Amino acid sequence: MITSWTEVTDRNPDHSRNYIARWESFEAQGRDIDGEARLIDALASDGDRILDAGAGTGRLAGYLAARNAATADVATGDTGRNLQLTGVDIDPVLVDYARGRYPGVDWHTGDLSVDAEVPAGPFDLIVSAGNVLAFIPDPAHRAALGVLKHRLAPGGRLVVGFGLDRGRDHDAFSGDAAAVGLRITQEYSSWDLRPRGCGAADTAPDAGFLVAILEATEPEVPHE
Repeated sequence: MITSWTEVTDRNPDHSRNYIARWESFEAQGRDIDGEARLIDALASDGDRILDAGAGTGRLAGYLAARNAATADVATGDTGRNLQLTGVDIDPVLVDYARGRYPGVDWHTGDLSVDAEVPAGPFDLIVSAGNVLAFIPDPAHRAALGVLKHRLAPGGRLVVGFGLDRGRDHDAFSGDAAAVGLRITQEYSSWDLRPRGCGAADTAPDAGFLVAILEATEPEVPHE
């Protein structure tokens, strides 16, 4: 059974603050918390429009915003990567934290399964990391995938990562994706692109994790 993020925070009003403190502790310890962001940075072309869907504390979009700043040259007017960054999360506490900590990102509060609450885009890349999809129960999970699919620009890609032991297995996920017009084009067992189902990867600690890159099965009509 999948427990939604809202159910968790309703049961424990301190959960969001505790979650923030946990990630701040990881950062203070020098732990690597940017693996997902590095992959998205590698996949993105300069100027791409990127949606961090289920942004949490904002660390992924925040990393990309820092890359924008680091690659820009004010003296010459070179905008560097110039990634157009948008973030959305269902938890207003996390969104407020992200907005205060990471400038350079257009932050929104919204439920991924509700069309009107997700920024319109279109987006060249959408990323849903941090087990976000594992917190979306059925049938809202399929609805959320449909909303994200319709936010993709023509040729756009959706990148997701979540534990397969958290209530939704690979077949259930891929079935929901296919039902809304998405197909998995690549899949791995980790954000550093270890293969799935290939010998040693089967016994790795992250063998129960899925990182998938999806595309629309039919090109989207360009947004006006």
